[in-house]
Amino acid sequence: MTVIDANRMHEIETRYPEYFHRSFRQRFGGLMILIATLLYSLYAVWFFDLPKLFAEAHWERVGIYLSQWVSYDVQPELRIEDDGSIDIRYPRFSPLGDNPHPDWLVNNPDGSITVSISGTSRTVTVSKSETIVTAHGVSVPVEVSSGAPKVVGPVPGWMTVYDDNVLADLGFAGNVSISVDRVKIRKRFIGWANFIFDTQSSFFDKPVGEVVSLIVSGPRIKPDQSNLSLAFDDIWNNSEWQHGDVLTKLFQTIVMAFLGTLLGALTAFPLAFLAARNITPNRLLNQILKRFFDFLRSVDMLIWALFLTRAFGPGPLAGSGAIFLTETGTLGKLYSEGLENIDNKPREGIQSTGAQTVLVHRYGIMPQIVPVFVSQTLYQWESNVRGATIIGAVGAGGIGLKLWEAMRTNANWENVAYMVILILIVVFIFDAASNALRHRLMGTKTH
Repeated sequence: MTVIDANRMHEIETRYPEYFHRSFRQRFGGLMILIATLLYSLYAVWFFDLPKLFAEAHWERVGIYLSQWVSYDVQPELRIEDDGSIDIRYPRFSPLGDNPHPDWLVNNPDGSITVSISGTSRTVTVSKSETIVTAHGVSVPVEVSSGAPKVVGPVPGWMTVYDDNVLADLGFAGNVSISVDRVKIRKRFIGWANFIFDTQSSFFDKPVGEVVSLIVSGPRIKPDQSNLSLAFDDIWNNSEWQHGDVLTKLFQTIVMAFLGTLLGALTAFPLAFLAARNITPNRLLNQILKRFFDFLRSVDMLIWALFLTRAFGPGPLAGSGAIFLTETGTLGKLYSEGLENIDNKPREGIQSTGAQTVLVHRYGIMPQIVPVFVSQTLYQWESNVRGATIIGAVGAGGIGLKLWEAMRTNANWENVAYMVILILIVVFIFDAASNALRHRLMGTKTH
């Protein structure tokens, strides 16, 4: 074991004072940051009243909305007439068309009707005097012959009795509302109903093989139009999913992002040369332009969109203008900072030959900044594809407005899911393309 005497110890302390005489900040800085973070977290919990917020949140709606993203429901209504017969009705614009005859609804010989909610484990049998709901391994009769529906026997937990009706919750499969003169059934199916052809199409409810045969070699459904053209028109003008309008609005969003970013880049590029201190040695002009860039980018794109929709009305022009103003500020700042950080030696070398200013910029500056500028611009373009969706919700056009309209009805969540998936696909494609172009320009390899 090596023994260090006092002189050696003093010499080590003198040589490395940062290890033996640490400041208060160095010794307790980490602990102070931890305590400050904890205190701020507690303050945030108190300020936002998170316990109350979580306690009063409607968590059940999350499951309802998510289920409606990936499914649809059919709602037959069985009305018990005065003569004891049962009349079956469907809402207007039912996914089953105008004259549905589903195989899961069976007319029994005794005049009753059995509806299969989920196979044979969850069924509803309706007669003129009672309705029998079978679920979770039990059958519960509900008398409907008196003034109010009455459950015979114990009421299970999945059934709720009200003054004028009985509600049976059958989970994701659907539910049943029973009153004296009618039984309303909601039966849920996985998937998107009529996504290709709506109920008004000549190809509706036909098997895939028959549709393909009609399109390829079948007789014309309309004498003045080929079946292929008719099928395309029916898909494009699908009244339920509105494919044509959705794709047109999506294209508007892409054009808004491209046009706004392009105009912002073209405007910011020359202004950046005037704002860069090492390119334009005029401090007043530098500061004015930099503050101008700060102003444009400090006002959020959404706020610009609100201003412009009031000025020009709703539409893609307002959206493109909002992106243009924001990108002029953002790219102007990025470009000017990039110019201020270039290597001045190539520029000075070209200046020493007596070349004109334009040639100095062309050969002394541009080779250094073009890959960086293009990379930054591509990134902003990719980001603006997402931003254009948001500003569309305030009237700036594009798919954002259509998405907001579908969400506002609180009933078309499958359409919301459709548009969200389209937006995600577009964002993924533009993200991949932007990354590939940036790596190519920067001379780096993608992994």
